[in-house]
Amino acid sequence: MKSISDVEEFLSRAMYAVAGVALTAMVFLVGADVIMRYFGRAIVGTYEIVGLLGAVVVGFSLPQTTRLKGHVVMDFIVSKLPAGLRAVLWILTRLLGVVVYAIIAWNVWLLGDHYKAVGETTHAVGIPFYPIAYAIAICCFVQIIGLIFELLKGNDQDAEK
Repeated sequence: MKSISDVEEFLSRAMYAVAGVALTAMVFLVGADVIMRYFGRAIVGTYEIVGLLGAVVVGFSLPQTTRLKGHVVMDFIVSKLPAGLRAVLWILTRLLGVVVYAIIAWNVWLLGDHYKAVGETTHAVGIPFYPIAYAIAICCFVQIIGLIFELLKGNDQDAEK
């Protein structure tokens, strides 16, 4: 079990690094496109590439952000509840997350199959969509594993306060 947790942690960190590289590439590409437009030489496909990189940034940063508890938490109501009820809600939200991300992963994988079958690509530069769809589905799968390990580890939320 520990080795699976280590693999999930490694994947989360590696995916986070990929998200950082993608975000950096977006910044440089948009900056270069703005400068090149000033000289009348726009970079072809910037809009498409930035859109695909945006999907990579969001999908690949998700598991590590969850591990780091980096999401916005609105707990001003939940914090007023009794500890037992908070624990139940904590478990239910993790279980709901597992179900929702499983549905997303499955549907995005099927979307990738469809993109691959029909040869769907970006219009200007012809980048295929299916690898991005498969990658996002895998990100969701890693997110599911992370949520399951979080459930197995238990609620340490109250200990952090």
